[in-house]
Amino acid sequence: MDEKYMELALELAQKAAGRTSPNPLVGAVIVKDNKIIGQGYHKKAGTPHAERIALLEAGEKAQDADLYVTLEPCNHFGRTPPCTEAIIAAKLKNVYVAVLDPNPLVAGQGIMRLRNMGLNVVTGIKEQEARRLNEVFFKYIITKLPYVVLKSASSLDGKIATREGHSQWITGEKARNFGHKLRNMYDAIMVGSGTVLVDDPQLTCRLENGKDPIRIIVDSKLSISPEAKVLNLKSTAPTIIATTKDAPREKYQRLVSKAEILEVNSGDRVDLKQLIKILGDREITSILVEGGATLSGSLIEEKLIDKFYLFYAPLIIRGSSAPGFAGGLGPARLEDALKLKDVAIRKIGEDILVTAYPYYSETVEE
Repeated sequence: MDEKYMELALELAQKAAGRTSPNPLVGAVIVKDNKIIGQGYHKKAGTPHAERIALLEAGEKAQDADLYVTLEPCNHFGRTPPCTEAIIAAKLKNVYVAVLDPNPLVAGQGIMRLRNMGLNVVTGIKEQEARRLNEVFFKYIITKLPYVVLKSASSLDGKIATREGHSQWITGEKARNFGHKLRNMYDAIMVGSGTVLVDDPQLTCRLENGKDPIRIIVDSKLSISPEAKVLNLKSTAPTIIATTKDAPREKYQRLVSKAEILEVNSGDRVDLKQLIKILGDREITSILVEGGATLSGSLIEEKLIDKFYLFYAPLIIRGSSAPGFAGGLGPARLEDALKLKDVAIRKIGEDILVTAYPYYSETVEE
């Protein structure tokens, strides 16, 4: 066993980031006599799985070879046949698996099937890296709720705009390009009505061969204009306006031809937990939040954020009325502040990116 082949399988899997939803990212490498004879990765839901692509390339040479795969092979019929049967038929000798599949349809059954047929199966190689790779899939397949990522761009003193709302652009071009890579990677992008009213964004992915995310606007009062750029795009991705059943009917009529209007709940504010559940029911597995202080603060308050991408530019904006990235009342005591874990810091251009995960005491371990 050689970990370098699992590292290659992880790199292959990453190539399909943003394209396999609701399926996981999976890479596979087949090795014989210390030579790679087959490799592949799952490209899109409904297309062949990584193991089958690698086996096809290896052909008859696969007999007595070793398979390195980033996720437990499936043992059930879904959109494609079970990979376990292809592995057994190829007469592989050893199967090295990074992490077990939490999907209830798999959940160890793939490993059991292979072992029962006489294959040597080893698990846990590069397991943490494999879990990180599929953090979206792991949450969604267990909870049926989308993985929610919050991205912000702030000055070093934590401001997302000046006191008059000027915010374009706080971060530099390289950081903004990274933001478009995130849009390309996640299923949907979410903003509040305030962001649409002030910035009039398109919420598209501007990368070459990029994929536009589904656009979700949280607008309890249906206050955005029918002329907003986000409602007048040539894009294959839809726009959804999430509102309440009590929003003004005349505004509903103005907007209904421009986007789907999703009435989440009664009352004067959109129930964010209910909205997230509805989106999960639609097989939206991940959401990138680029909202302003109000939406970001509310999502943090409701403990709905799974990951943070926090950009900081080398600027000091100042001002007590200049907004920070997370609004709301906030905690009264420091011990009630949201704690972060697995914090990573790196420079992107002239800006600093802090990537972190929230620590919720009641979080269920994966």
